[in-house]
Amino acid sequence: MSGGKPDTVELRVSLFITCFNDTLFPGTGRAVVKLLERLGCEVDFPPDQTCCGQMHLNSGYRAEAAGLSEQLARAFDGSDVVVSPSASCVGMVREHGDPALAERTWELCEFLTGPLEAEDVGAYYPHRVTYHPTCHSLRGLRVGDAPLRLLRAVRGLDLLELPEAEECCGFGGTFAVKNPDVSTAMLSDKLRAVGDTRAEVVTAADNSCLMHIGGGLRRGRAGTRAVHLAQILASTEDDPEP
Repeated sequence: MSGGKPDTVELRVSLFITCFNDTLFPGTGRAVVKLLERLGCEVDFPPDQTCCGQMHLNSGYRAEAAGLSEQLARAFDGSDVVVSPSASCVGMVREHGDPALAERTWELCEFLTGPLEAEDVGAYYPHRVTYHPTCHSLRGLRVGDAPLRLLRAVRGLDLLELPEAEECCGFGGTFAVKNPDVSTAMLSDKLRAVGDTRAEVVTAADNSCLMHIGGGLRRGRAGTRAVHLAQILASTEDDPEP
């Protein structure tokens, strides 16, 4: 794909929104649907999906995590392809979930640049943006530069390099609860790096990390917004950010 309006494909995709996004960031799910439909995908939403069990597993509740994993596999039993805007939850499915579900579950950026072979998705976003590669996307899924390739193709977007980008933001799910002082110190380093870019927007592939970073930015009145990558890619000149 190159320039202007992207070519379309015909592919049936099931959205795995994750409980975190469904509860706190529903706009991200709407953006994923908008983006995938624009690229020619038929998107459905299995209503029986629930938590992947990551928080339970990280807290030592293995039996409860296993039950949630089994429920998730049943919810997507009839799905050909499963796509999620959460590298963290996709990592959980890949590493600890049902093997059959893991094989057909994709993080959004790797799905766009992989099976869809898309880099220019027809997006328009006239803002200064810096990208934070979350730990799960960077070290778990190893999505590489897929998010950056997608961002570089967005018309109007000024992509700014984030200093020490590969450093963790300090969230880590239950890590931030169990180790608040360390988490806060790590967040301070990340906020300093974001501030050095003078970006209007910081983006990532996980709303969990963006919630952590965004909260710090708001408390510091930094003037920088945290926006999920899906919302940037879904935005067009005729149909702005959802």
